[in-house]
Amino acid sequence: MQLPNSTPILYAMPPRLLKTSVRELVGFVLRSGDLVSGGFSRPDRLVEGTRAHQQVQRARPADYRAEVPISYLVETDEITLEISGRIDGLLVEDDTVLVEEIKTTEADLDQIAENPTHWAQAKLYAFMVAEQSGLDAIDVQLTYLQLDTYEHRADRRTFAGDELAAFCADLIARYLHWARIYQQWCAERDSSLEALAFPFAEFRPGQRDLAAATYRTINGRGRSFAQAPTGIGKTISTLFPAVKALGLGHAEKIFYLTAKTSGRRVAEKALDDLRGGGARIKSLTLTARDKICFKPNGGSTCDPEQCEFARGYYDRINDALEDIFAHDAFTRTRIEECAQKHTVCPFEFSLDLAPWADVITCDYNYVFDPRAFLRCFFQDTSGQYAFLIDEAHNLVDRAREMFSADLYKSEIAGIKRLVGKTHPDLSKQLDALNRYFAKLGRQVEQEGDGKYWVSPQLPTDLMALAHNVLRAAEKVLEQGAALPFWDELIECYFRVLSFERIGELFDEHYTTYTEKQGFDLSSAEGQDIRFRLFCLDPAHNIRQALGRGCAAVFFSATLSPLAYFRDLLGGEEGDTLLSLGSPFPPEHLRLLLADHIETTYKKRGESYDAIADAIAALVSQRTGNYLAFFPSYKYMEEVATRFAEAHPSIGLLVQESGMSDRQREAFLAAFDAEPLPAEHYTVGFAVMGGVFGEGIDLVGERLVGAVVVGVGLPQLCLERDLIRRYFDEREIPGFAYAYVYPGMNRVLQAAGRVIRTASDRGAILLVDRRFAQSRYRQLFPSFWHPVHSVRNPAHIARSLAEFWHHAPTHT
Repeated sequence: MQLPNSTPILYAMPPRLLKTSVRELVGFVLRSGDLVSGGFSRPDRLVEGTRAHQQVQRARPADYRAEVPISYLVETDEITLEISGRIDGLLVEDDTVLVEEIKTTEADLDQIAENPTHWAQAKLYAFMVAEQSGLDAIDVQLTYLQLDTYEHRADRRTFAGDELAAFCADLIARYLHWARIYQQWCAERDSSLEALAFPFAEFRPGQRDLAAATYRTINGRGRSFAQAPTGIGKTISTLFPAVKALGLGHAEKIFYLTAKTSGRRVAEKALDDLRGGGARIKSLTLTARDKICFKPNGGSTCDPEQCEFARGYYDRINDALEDIFAHDAFTRTRIEECAQKHTVCPFEFSLDLAPWADVITCDYNYVFDPRAFLRCFFQDTSGQYAFLIDEAHNLVDRAREMFSADLYKSEIAGIKRLVGKTHPDLSKQLDALNRYFAKLGRQVEQEGDGKYWVSPQLPTDLMALAHNVLRAAEKVLEQGAALPFWDELIECYFRVLSFERIGELFDEHYTTYTEKQGFDLSSAEGQDIRFRLFCLDPAHNIRQALGRGCAAVFFSATLSPLAYFRDLLGGEEGDTLLSLGSPFPPEHLRLLLADHIETTYKKRGESYDAIADAIAALVSQRTGNYLAFFPSYKYMEEVATRFAEAHPSIGLLVQESGMSDRQREAFLAAFDAEPLPAEHYTVGFAVMGGVFGEGIDLVGERLVGAVVVGVGLPQLCLERDLIRRYFDEREIPGFAYAYVYPGMNRVLQAAGRVIRTASDRGAILLVDRRFAQSRYRQLFPSFWHPVHSVRNPAHIARSLAEFWHHAPTHT
């Protein structure tokens, strides 16, 4: 009797092949019921399930074969479908062949009802074996193993080959309905992309170079890092070659990754431009759960008993998918409309849409964050995915945060108080962890400086205590959401779980520190102790994440110096580095340098009046809107107060800490008036590196000048000093990596608000003595030339009078 080999079966590849797994096919066709059960399931149950499978398999007879790969082709006139998977167990007993499907469960075995999905998977595997081995009948066994007790229950049945063939034919036919829709789409898409030309009349200077580098990177399965100034059109210059590569089969899917919502809007606009040029592309924009959720709690709980969009979700999701697939742009608005129509959760709907989209626009964390990456694509596997990382300068600090974690004593003590004596084991474990934090506080006093204690070692005893808390909490959470402190415990649980998972990444690129917070020397009130696993160098972890795809293109207007960003963003020697010049005439920009003013922390108090006068001189020569950027809120407010007193006729806006979306929009709305009334001036005061320091597009008359005060250095702090020391120890310029390069990136981003299009003209005033130093000047873009030094307000006014005199008359 011939049975499937232990290696995958090979078939000649037809021109067009669609692949799926047994699990995916059955799950797609037969899924039904609620989105979630509302209960709690331990995150490590998947690992435990694998171990349980292995235990059952080891207990079987010697000639029992485990994890047998199998593949089956279904060929029709329109489509060829390859179905593959791994059979849990295959056994030949005399003239009987047995296919075993093993399922693990947290439920009591006597409570398990007939599960059509589980039986369908087992029967599909049995059909594939019977077909390939010419069997008239075959035995199928569905075995359930209880994960807590390791008790098992087996249900063995015999099926005739004809019976299995009829069952599986119906199952496959239902899947083929959707597969034909998708296959037809792929043919239309590839045909349109083959004929697609660049969607504009001509390339701007630099666009062709960036597009060519992007295509070569994807085709060659490599990495590239590109600095491309504002105005080149980076988004279309990367998306156009990426979709061309997709149409030729060099990539299966494109992920366009951004740090801000504004970047996602630009990507959507570029995709619409490509469609306007004839491209057929299915694009999906992912929105965070708390922002797209229809319920007031922002998706913090998904309980089918309380949410109609979760209740019966799987009964309606396939109809929703087929409905929205008639469109090409799966934007947030369209997803929300379709989700309302079919009464499905909009966030989970967008995730179920993801496998059917060609381009996915989303935040960095969906690829890089170990706690939030898209497991449907990246769990224990990689694919033909091309990553386009927009505004990549933001990823360094974002990645450090993604790969770091902390715990607070107050969190542990707070949940311990809530638990009280109701759950003794959990209370005991929380108490042990709380006492450890008290010990950490004493170490800060004895071995640290009274506020911080730094150690390069991962404390295994702390990690063991955290693990014990997780296990004890899981036993409590499994009792259900009726606990009076459920919300607090589940939040604490996932904080500790995140801490444990980051601990598993801990290596030489990490350090730890303990911090005493909120201490009043005269009282113990308000004291807290924080322990942090801090990622000093995210390059290794980013590189590991990039392995989930086949190619990556990092780009930004301020990716300087390129070698620094390559080193910290997971690149290596040999990766492509591309630096492009500005596409705009240099005479459209007047760059002024007031390097006679000192803005260091010790000298700031002496500079307030001088800076206010310099801003007034800049504004005096041209009606219009201006932005002034400062290194801190206090510095900004001191200068703004003096400026307002000296120039009450000039409109003044001042950024506030923690502005809401509506407040931000109101701030920017003041720059919208066009044409401006005569003698109209508006000066917005903002913080460098903040919400107005990048990602805003004030073209034309909306912004004609900017002042950048200081070289943007991050505030001196423990974490920056730890980064500095880490790189110094490796004979890499630590101060530059920790302070200078991040600081100058803020400067370049702020200054980049001025010239946005070919017709824009504007002035930039840099204020700081340090701008005259070579370590900062060498980071100026090549198109910042010439630099006009100015020594006082009169000098600023004369230089700008001459600049604006030669500018075209504005209206």
